[in-house]
Amino acid sequence: MSYLRSDLWCSAFLRRHNALGAMCVVRRRGDPIAGQIFIEIDHLDGTMTLYTPAPASLDEDSADRVFQRRFSREKPLIIEERIRREIDFDPDLWVIALETREDEPGLVVRGG
Repeated sequence: MSYLRSDLWCSAFLRRHNALGAMCVVRRRGDPIAGQIFIEIDHLDGTMTLYTPAPASLDEDSADRVFQRRFSREKPLIIEERIRREIDFDPDLWVIALETREDEPGLVVRGG
């Protein structure tokens, strides 16, 4: 499956959410062409949700990036630890931070 470059996808995601009035930033830049993208959502109530790329078996019929909800409304330390471990494994990883009270960030989500 051929995807939009990671840097362009992240830029569009940020632009969309910032235009909607949410605070959305790149917390960590990864490989501009093919870096995996993690999206952490701060629900502004002391909890966070983490979306990670879905396994390839779940996105074979999608033209867009497909994510899975890895953690839902967990303590921030749990999310931070998972991201840190992934960066140790894959230094090309992107991390996008979104602040919103909403549960639906506008992603294609499967599994998890």
